[in-house]
Amino acid sequence: MSRQTTSVGSSCLDLWREKNDRLVRQAKVAQNSGLTLRRQQLAQDALEGLRGLLHSLQGLPAAVPVLPLELTVTCNFIILRASLAQGFTEDQAQDIQRSLERVLETQEQQGPRLEQGLRELWDSVLRASCLLPELLSALHRLVGLQAALWLSADRLGDLALLLETLNGSQSGASKDLLLLLKTWSPPAEELDAPLTLQDAQGLKDVLLTAFAYRQGLQELITGNPDKALSSLHEAASGLCPRPVLVQVYTALGSCHRKMGNPQRALLYLVAALKEGSAWGPPLLEASRLYQQLGDTTAELESLELLVEALNVPCSSKAPQFLIEVELLLPPPDLASPLHCGTQSQTKHILASRCLQTGRAGDAAEHYLDLLALLLDSSEPRFSPPPSPPGPCMPEVFLEAAVALIQAGRAQDALTLCEELLSRTSSLLPKMSRLWEDARKGTKELPYCPLWVSATHLLQGQAWVQLGAQKVAISEFSRCLELLFRATPEEKEQGAAFNCEQGCKSDAALQQLRAAALISRGLEWVASGQDTKALQDFLLSVQMCPDSEEARSEG
Repeated sequence: MSRQTTSVGSSCLDLWREKNDRLVRQAKVAQNSGLTLRRQQLAQDALEGLRGLLHSLQGLPAAVPVLPLELTVTCNFIILRASLAQGFTEDQAQDIQRSLERVLETQEQQGPRLEQGLRELWDSVLRASCLLPELLSALHRLVGLQAALWLSADRLGDLALLLETLNGSQSGASKDLLLLLKTWSPPAEELDAPLTLQDAQGLKDVLLTAFAYRQGLQELITGNPDKALSSLHEAASGLCPRPVLVQVYTALGSCHRKMGNPQRALLYLVAALKEGSAWGPPLLEASRLYQQLGDTTAELESLELLVEALNVPCSSKAPQFLIEVELLLPPPDLASPLHCGTQSQTKHILASRCLQTGRAGDAAEHYLDLLALLLDSSEPRFSPPPSPPGPCMPEVFLEAAVALIQAGRAQDALTLCEELLSRTSSLLPKMSRLWEDARKGTKELPYCPLWVSATHLLQGQAWVQLGAQKVAISEFSRCLELLFRATPEEKEQGAAFNCEQGCKSDAALQQLRAAALISRGLEWVASGQDTKALQDFLLSVQMCPDSEEARSEG
C-alpha cells in the first residue's frame, strides 16, 4: 500500500461514508415524495452527489480499507442512474469494469488484464476475492448489477459463466440459469455497513423473477407451453410486482388453454383481472379461450371489454429507485400472446369476428366506429402495411362495405365505396403500368388495382340488393374490365418475373374474377339471358376450378 493511501485517515473515510448515507436517504425521501417535480429533482441531486463522491474516491490509489465504501457508492450510483433512465447503458458496464480494475490494483494484478473483457475481469476478481473477505458483500452487489445488465442485454451465456464461478461450480456444471440463480447465496449485509439502495439479496430476487418470466414467456412463444409452466410458476412465486403478476397469470392461462385445460386457464385469467388495472392481456386471452370453446357471445363480450380497456389511459406507478423486475423484461414482442396491439387493431378483430360469426349488423357498426377512429387519427394508413398486425385503410373500407351489404344497408355500402374510390381515383391512370410491373415481378403486388376492382364488385352487389339490375351488371363488368387488364400467362417474359409474388398476385386476381363472373352471371339469369350467364359461369370455373360456388353455378 502506498504512503499516500496510508495517509487517508479514518476521518476522511467517515466523511465519505456519511455523505453516501445522506445521499441514499435523500434518494429514499425522493421516492416517497408525492410531488413529481420534487421527486425528480431530489433524485437527480442525489445522483450528482454520488457521481461526485465516486469521482473523489477513484481519484485516489485503490486501497482495501476504502474499497468496500467505493464499491458501495458505485452500486448506489449505478442503481439510481439505471432506475432514473429506466434502462442500462454502456456507461454502467464501464462503471463496473472500472470497479473490477480497482480491486485488481490492490492485488498488483492490473497489468495486461486491463485489456481483457468484463467476463475475464470477473474471473480474476472472484479468484482474488478469497483474499479480500471485507469486499465480499460489496462484490456480490456488483455481481447482481452485472447480472442485471447482462440479462437485459440477453447475454445469458456470460451470465451463466459468472454465476458458475461465483457459486464455485466446476467446469461443465449445469448451465441451467434458473438453477444457478437459485443456488446463488449472497452473504448477509453487516449492520454497520454503508447504506445501500438495494442489497445483493434484493437484486437476486429481482433477477430470479425476471429471468423465470422471460424464460417462461419464450417457451410459450416458441410453442412449448408445458415447459413454460414451471418457469412461470417460479416467477409467480417470487418477488413479482402486480403489473408483472398480471402478465404471468395471463401467460399461465395461455399455457393451459393451449394444453387443453380451459377451466384452469379461466381461473388464471380471472386471477389476472383481479390483480390490477392492466386488463388488456387477460381480456385478449379470454377472447381466444372462449373462441376455442365455441362460446361466441362470451368471446365478443371479452373483445368489447378489451376495446374499452385500451381506451383508458394506463395509470402506471412511479418507478422505484431500484433495479425492478420491469427493468429487466424484454421489449414487447408482436409474437407474444400478451401483445394487445392498439385500440383500432382490437376493434378490427371485434368487427371481423362479428362478420365471421354472422352478426352482420354488429359488424357494420363496429366497422363504422373503426373507420371513424382511424380517420380521426393523425396518420391514417392508406398503403399496405409491411407486415400485419392489421389491415390497411382501404381493406377496412372494403370489409366494412361487406358488413353493410350483409346487414341489408346497401345504400350505406355504396356511400362507403364511393368514398374509397374518391381516395384511390388518382391512381387509376397508373393502373396499367402497375399491373405490368407486378406481372414482371419488378415491383410489389399492385394493391390499388385490386382495391378498386373489389370496390366495383361490392358496388354491384349493393345495387343488386337495391334491385337496380342494370347498374349492378355495369359495376360487375367494370370490375372485370379492370381485372382482365392483367394477363398472368405472360410469365415467360424473363427471369425478372418473381414467382412467389406472381403467384400471390394471380391468386387474388383469379378469386376476384371468379366472384365478379358469378355475380354477373346470376344477374344475367335473373334477366333471362341464360347464354351470357352460362358463359360467365364457365369462365368462373376456369378461373377457380376448386371453387364450390363456381362449380355449382356452372
